[in-house]
Amino acid sequence: MTKKALINVDYTYDFVAEDGKLTCGKPGQEIEKAIVSLTKNFIEAGDFVVFAIDKHVEGDIYHPESRQFPDHNIEGTSGRDLYGTLEDVYMQHKNDVNVHYMDKTRFSAFAGTDLEIKLRERGIEEVHLCGVCTDICVLHTAVDAYNKGFQIVIYEDAVASFNEAGHQWALTHFANTLGAKVTSVAIKE
Repeated sequence: MTKKALINVDYTYDFVAEDGKLTCGKPGQEIEKAIVSLTKNFIEAGDFVVFAIDKHVEGDIYHPESRQFPDHNIEGTSGRDLYGTLEDVYMQHKNDVNVHYMDKTRFSAFAGTDLEIKLRERGIEEVHLCGVCTDICVLHTAVDAYNKGFQIVIYEDAVASFNEAGHQWALTHFANTLGAKVTSVAIKE
């Protein structure tokens, strides 16, 4: 059986809440139930769950995103809190051996982090991705996963963006270029 991990990308207040600093708004809010269900399913199955969360320093003029986007996910602010009930799920399981919270400073969860080491030491062959934004951080994480030889699964009802055209393009790119399986979450009520 293939060992798998869920990488939950940037589902934070700043990226999802109505008044978040770089929010995808309603599309991000509408996937909360799917993300929470998916995360619970992986935790309950004993699979590895990674919360890969964007972290920035206020006023960092050297970070490339500072020229493209407003300040967001600033360390020490509530903008980095996981959005909605996902925060509750994380708090309930944060000390579980199969749950890992990590900071990232670039679009990809692999860039400048120990994510690949964490996956390899557990024998993970397949990464499942959810979160925001489909066409930015989820996409760049998927591309790096592909280049590192991981099989990829994307949950189309558990990813969102503030750019609908980019979201749709990324879903097609995952399947047609990266060979990812694009599927939906089986929500447990």
